[in-house]
Amino acid sequence: MIGYENGLIEIAFDNDDSILTIVDIVDKITIPPTSKRINHFNPNGNLVYVATNFGISVYNLDKLEFGDTYFIGNSGVQTKVLQTTIFGDYIYAACQDGSGLRKALLSNPNLIDFQNWQVVISGDFLAVETVENNLYAVRTNNRIYQVNNDVLSELFLYNSPPLDVKSVDANLVITTRSNVYVYNSSFALLSQVSMSSEFSTNYTSAVVNGEYIYIGTKDYGVLKTAIMPTSLFEEIHPVGPLLNKPFSIKAKPNNLWVTFGDYTYDFNPYPLNSYGVSRLKNEDWINTPYSDVLTAKCLNTISINPSNINQVFISSFFSGLLEVNEEVPTVLYNQTNSGLESLVLPTDPNYIDVRVGPSAFDNNGLLWTVSSLVDKPLKSYDPSNGQWKSYTLTGVISDGFDDNGYGELVIGDDNTKWVGSFSHGVIGFNESNGNPQIKSINGEDKNMPNNHVTALAIDKRNQLWIGTQKGLRVLYNTSGAFNDENVKAEEVIILEDGIAKELLYQQYVSAIEVDGSNNKWIGTVGSGVFYVSSDGQKTIYHFTRTNSPLPSDNIVDISIDDTSGVVYMAADNGLVSFLSGSSGPQEDLLSAYMYPNPVRPNFNIVEEKVKIKDISENVNIKITDIEGNLVAEAQSRTNLRYRGYNLEIDGGTAYWNGKNLANNVVASGVYLVMLSDLDTFETRVLKLMVVR
Repeated sequence: MIGYENGLIEIAFDNDDSILTIVDIVDKITIPPTSKRINHFNPNGNLVYVATNFGISVYNLDKLEFGDTYFIGNSGVQTKVLQTTIFGDYIYAACQDGSGLRKALLSNPNLIDFQNWQVVISGDFLAVETVENNLYAVRTNNRIYQVNNDVLSELFLYNSPPLDVKSVDANLVITTRSNVYVYNSSFALLSQVSMSSEFSTNYTSAVVNGEYIYIGTKDYGVLKTAIMPTSLFEEIHPVGPLLNKPFSIKAKPNNLWVTFGDYTYDFNPYPLNSYGVSRLKNEDWINTPYSDVLTAKCLNTISINPSNINQVFISSFFSGLLEVNEEVPTVLYNQTNSGLESLVLPTDPNYIDVRVGPSAFDNNGLLWTVSSLVDKPLKSYDPSNGQWKSYTLTGVISDGFDDNGYGELVIGDDNTKWVGSFSHGVIGFNESNGNPQIKSINGEDKNMPNNHVTALAIDKRNQLWIGTQKGLRVLYNTSGAFNDENVKAEEVIILEDGIAKELLYQQYVSAIEVDGSNNKWIGTVGSGVFYVSSDGQKTIYHFTRTNSPLPSDNIVDISIDDTSGVVYMAADNGLVSFLSGSSGPQEDLLSAYMYPNPVRPNFNIVEEKVKIKDISENVNIKITDIEGNLVAEAQSRTNLRYRGYNLEIDGGTAYWNGKNLANNVVASGVYLVMLSDLDTFETRVLKLMVVR
């Protein structure tokens, strides 16, 4: 059983992978949200006494449902219960709010009556626990007592509050932030584990298993050490990234890179961090610590060379640009060995601070980066010959210190660089064969809700989707933006209950990604993730921490593996992946295939659908029976997914629900799936067996 601060309880069953989610306490309107915290589970037979910030709830493990709830404060009011235990014929409760240590006869059928609970001693208690024939209680004065005939005898004074008190195999285990104490049932000290200089952290909990002590920590997962001696420690934690606080992510086929930043919303990197970088490769995490990243601090944006996926460039918002080859950091570019520049402080000309932020590769294989607080922030780098070029944004920003920084960079099919700035909106730049064009879209006259641009994405129609601190905008005519004096960004207007509304009105948009079918994944600060149709008119999914595994509604980044269709969502306190089923289109039809094939009787074809994978970008699909009768037909950019068609196309994947033109599920037989690329005229025929 797993308890959460908001009252949520989950039960993980040991005989399968299923998880039961229990929301009774979360949904209880008579309990204030601040009082729903789950503090302790006390199993007794088929019942579990759940200590909470409002009292005690009883959960029946046989029926998988709640029974009574005991409000045991004075006059039956809600009171904090931090722990319960069974001792003899009684249940004891360690309470706060001045409610003291209380007990009730376990066999009493009317424990919901507060009058059946008696006060052993008043005050505030942290814990109460039974070890064989002994009862122990801990008060908020950091003292532990043995309870004999309801009389407390002091045993020991701890130097900080005990955080975890539990009985394990006739041992009493007590954890403070810097020590773990293991006693036998008579309170004789068997082992004391002090803080290790190798693992400077705070302890949170501990348990004894055999000859070892396992200690929960704030920073190192679980530490394992022997009961005697306790000088050697082993780290134990789930395989995962270096930290649960991702800042920027980048997905490629079967790969995900993660950095941990960071800088504030106004581009202040201080205090500087030293975290390293993580990579998920074929379901294995490879973590590169700070000691191996050539002293690069505040690592943020990741760009993978499309011509060489083993070459990765990671921006540092203090140290420059880190090049990684074959997973090994090899070069740190800065003001001494590249075209990058340090900002210049008039008060300290020796100060070095190379703030490289967003980066992206263009169609010619050049890596573009944007640096903050310098006069020529836009840089290009050619990995093939090591050549750097610098470009000014004069005309929009005359001095490097006129803008705090730049958080986003995307490059269109026409090679225009679109930069999201802190105070100048969206800046478009195109070198245009030596005659640079530059354009700023900002202010109310350009219909921008806010000039701090926090997210950018170019979709498959070369339209620019713009996220700001105060809402969403779209620049539909990117190709004519430089010559149009009246160019404006447009809001997306949707109908909600018959009323016209602006999509994501006043929302802090933190990330935008475009998938293989041109639909948009949009991350927000405070409202989770939205998955909307290509034009934004339909919300397909809206994920929040209450209806999904998202650990937070504050999203910092989103990235999509176009091959697998996996969408990675980075929240401010964790990383989640979602298998969308979408995938990017292929260059040709050579690798196209279908599954399941054959379709067996136990497969729900209407709901689960047959998938036609690895199709090209502009394709026509016809499904016929063996005699050539047309059963279904679809075409890219027309029969899009989530529009209700029997045969739908979503980027590089098509979905057939098994229905014919008459909207009936087809009979058993062999069906031909004919694929035609409308651009190259390539064709391919696949065979599908359906058994009903």
